[in-house]
Amino acid sequence: MSKQAAETGAIRGSALIGAAEVTTEETFQAFDPATGAALEPRFAVAGTREVEAACALADAAFPSFSETDPETRAQVLEAAAAGIADLGPFLIERAMAETGLPRARLEGERARTVGQLRLFADLVRSGAWVRATIDPALPVRQPLPRPDLRRRHVAIGPVAVFGASNFPLAFSVAGGDTASALAAGCPVVVKGHPAHPGTGELVARALRAALAAAGLHAGVFSYLPGPSDALGAALVADPRIKAVGFTGSRGGGLALMRVAAGRPEPIPVYAEMSAVNPVLLLPGALRDRGTALATGFVQSLTLGAGQFCTNPGLLIGIAGPELDAFAEAAGAAIRASVPHTMLTADIRDRFQHAVAAMAARPGVTVAARGGSAGPGGAPAALLRTDARTFLADPALADEMFGPAAILVAAADMAELIRVIEALGGQLTATLHLDRADEHLAAGLVPLLARKAGRILANGWPTGVEVAPAMVHGGPFPATSDSRSTSVGTLAIERFLRPVCYQDLPDALLPAPLRPDNTWRLARRIDGVVNPPPGS
Repeated sequence: MSKQAAETGAIRGSALIGAAEVTTEETFQAFDPATGAALEPRFAVAGTREVEAACALADAAFPSFSETDPETRAQVLEAAAAGIADLGPFLIERAMAETGLPRARLEGERARTVGQLRLFADLVRSGAWVRATIDPALPVRQPLPRPDLRRRHVAIGPVAVFGASNFPLAFSVAGGDTASALAAGCPVVVKGHPAHPGTGELVARALRAALAAAGLHAGVFSYLPGPSDALGAALVADPRIKAVGFTGSRGGGLALMRVAAGRPEPIPVYAEMSAVNPVLLLPGALRDRGTALATGFVQSLTLGAGQFCTNPGLLIGIAGPELDAFAEAAGAAIRASVPHTMLTADIRDRFQHAVAAMAARPGVTVAARGGSAGPGGAPAALLRTDARTFLADPALADEMFGPAAILVAAADMAELIRVIEALGGQLTATLHLDRADEHLAAGLVPLLARKAGRILANGWPTGVEVAPAMVHGGPFPATSDSRSTSVGTLAIERFLRPVCYQDLPDALLPAPLRPDNTWRLARRIDGVVNPPPGS
């Protein structure tokens, strides 16, 4: 760990409001999910006073930060990435203690977190997000002249970001929401997740150090720890917050949406919520490789103790011996699976209750359960039902957040299609098919595109590549806004809005739209893309 990492790598239990370290009389602790043991230190519980201070600073920082040039902003994102990487094993070991996740998983997640910060740095440098567009004046056009019109995208304002329980790095303090908001030029106030406050503070300190080294306004970033729902509601209700990034439960997302909609000035909440991510097992694929599919399914189902938003929680196939053979092979793999520690005792208890409630519903049977769970863990489960029962009982489409899925047997393709049509929005939908199934799949792909943000063929939905083409979103209730994604470079669009400048003198135009093009951007001029100067 470098000298700077050592300075930022201390866990003091403070709220970080701009450059200030804030303690409070009320405190809370993190717990080891495997043993239930409390972890030191105790952490400040941020309240309305801290929300007020953080949001005031963010509002003060917005005018200058939103107009920073691309190179400055990109360098800050890269410095934050380097600072997080430089925390080394200390960050990983603290995250292991707070989440029960294995070292390899967290090292991979840190690499993803660092990588997406660098990805957004590259995007900022490219200037593509500005969408600089110029329609020059046509003073002699008939019957009316055209004014000079120039458009760019600008930052929407301070953004509230909520850390997620299941990704303590990649969807948390410096995760995709924060990276894309900062890339857009928006100050960020993070509500840290109470299950891993030490991990959150370490990352927050690294991010704050990167901003300070660049000489930017201290209000560009603040970190508020605390376990209460009231803290999140107060943050969303603050009039200076202009958008919200959230990953979590449907109940939590809907609650924040109600707060945002009830403000005098409603604001968008980009909430990633629940999904069962249907997997369609087409006849040819089942016939030719059903056992291999069963193995891959259980590996995906139990990955990370099933605590992925892309967990394959619903399987649909045509009733018959091939589907029965798949279920038998999947059941054997589940019975042989070793339960892993879940993120928190509350998540484990809610998962076990959800499985028990689902298994007790009429027409549902338990096909297999995993082995005995160790401390903090819960056994995997595979349930079965038929399409008629599934269609008659909407509760069977509910998410069980953990390593459990329900297998639905349809009588034929027509009934399988009715099952898909009955589903709500999803993050993913997967087709397992062979060449002989392609004529069936051709009719399914347009239907799945109406239901999901990502469609896979012959893979498993767990694992989300951070890339420009990725969509991690989908129709409600998978997310609150089907037009957006929380992963990939398109995520920046959530925190930008277009502004048109008509007939402004050159001296009053923003830098991306001036004739000298000092930001050296590609610009669309009179409908034609002009490359950056000197390219």
